[in-house]
Amino acid sequence: MTNAKLFEPIDLGPVRLANRVVMAPLTRSRATDEGDLKDMHVEYYRQRAGAGLIITEATNISPEGRGYAWTPGIFTDRQVADWKRVTDAVHEEGGKIVMQLWHVGRVSHPDLQPGGALPVAPSAVKPEMTAFTNDGMKDIPVPRALDKDELPRVVADYVKAAENAKAAGFDGVEIHSANGYLLDQFLRDGANQRTDEYGGSIENRMRFPLQVVDAVVAVWGPERVGIRISPVSPANDLRDSNPEPLFTRYVEELSKRKLVYLHVIEGETRGNRDPDKFKAWTLKDHFDGVYMGNNRYDRDLAIERVENGETDLACVGRLFISNPDLVTRFVLNAPLAEWDEKTFYGGGEEGYTDYPSLSQEERARYAA
Repeated sequence: MTNAKLFEPIDLGPVRLANRVVMAPLTRSRATDEGDLKDMHVEYYRQRAGAGLIITEATNISPEGRGYAWTPGIFTDRQVADWKRVTDAVHEEGGKIVMQLWHVGRVSHPDLQPGGALPVAPSAVKPEMTAFTNDGMKDIPVPRALDKDELPRVVADYVKAAENAKAAGFDGVEIHSANGYLLDQFLRDGANQRTDEYGGSIENRMRFPLQVVDAVVAVWGPERVGIRISPVSPANDLRDSNPEPLFTRYVEELSKRKLVYLHVIEGETRGNRDPDKFKAWTLKDHFDGVYMGNNRYDRDLAIERVENGETDLACVGRLFISNPDLVTRFVLNAPLAEWDEKTFYGGGEEGYTDYPSLSQEERARYAA
C-alpha cells in the first residue's frame, strides 16, 4: 500500500514532514560519563533521517536530571556543539529532528547525581525499582522532596536546555512528561503527596508541569513545542488512582497553549495497548493540534490508524533500531531486520550504526 496516507507529507506547525512515520525517542546509553556525544551519534541519526520526524533519545536538561548511565545532556556548550553536528547531518539528508527534554526526577541513584546527592522528586516516595548505573543495576533510594523554593530553579534548567536546543539547530523540542519521570511524578498521586499548592487536587498537580510548558513555549513558541504523556502506563513504578479526569484536564490545558503536537503512549509502555482502563487515544478529541500515537506500532497498525484518522502521526521505536531505512521498507512492504536486544544499551557501534539499509538492487526488487 505505497499510496497510504502514512506516506504523505504533513505540516507540523511551520515544519513540513515528508511522511507521517516518526522515530520515537530511544535511550541507547552511548554518550560519555559527562553526557557528551560521540562521532557515532552523528552517523546513527543521519542513517535514520528518512523518518518524517526524529525525536532524539531523551536528553538530560541538567546533571540533576540524569537517571541512566551514559545518557546525553544539553546543558553545556560542548553538548550544544555535539548536537549541532547531529542536526546538521539530519538536515543534510532532508530530515527533521526535535530534541526530547528530560528530567528523570526520582528515577535515579546517588551514583548518577552531582556530589552523590539523593535524586529529587515531588515527594519522598520510593519507586520499587533499580537504576542503571556505571556499575550496573542498583536499588533506587527514597528521593528527596523538592522544596517549593527550588521549583523555579528546575524551570530555569528547562529554559536553558530549550535555549541550548535552539542553538543546536533543532526543529523544535518535545517535553518529556511521561513514563514516570519528573513531570509525570508531579501529575500522578502515586508519587505526588505534597500538601502545598503543587499537590492534592488535579489543578495543583498540573501546576508545575504547566509552568515548565509555559517556560519552554516562551523560548520556542507553541508551534515548535510538543509534549509526551503516558496516561495509563505504570512505567517506572508510577500510577494514578484516577487517570482519566487527570489527563483529560491536562490535555485540555495543553491544547489551550496551542502546542504543536501531543505524543501519547497508548496503553502500557511496551505492553498492552488496550488495558482495562480509559483509552488513552481518546485524548485526541481534547487536543486541537497534531496527535501522535505510540506503542507497538508496526506497518499495518500505522497505516490503519492514520488512514482512519485515529492518529495523525505514527511513532515507531525499536523497529528503527534495526532498520535505519524503516520508512522505505514500510513503503515497499519489504522484510524487516531483527534487532539484537543485547546491544540496546551501552557499547559502541555494534547494534547501533551497523544495521544495513536496503541496497539499490533490493529496493528495485521489492518495488517490482
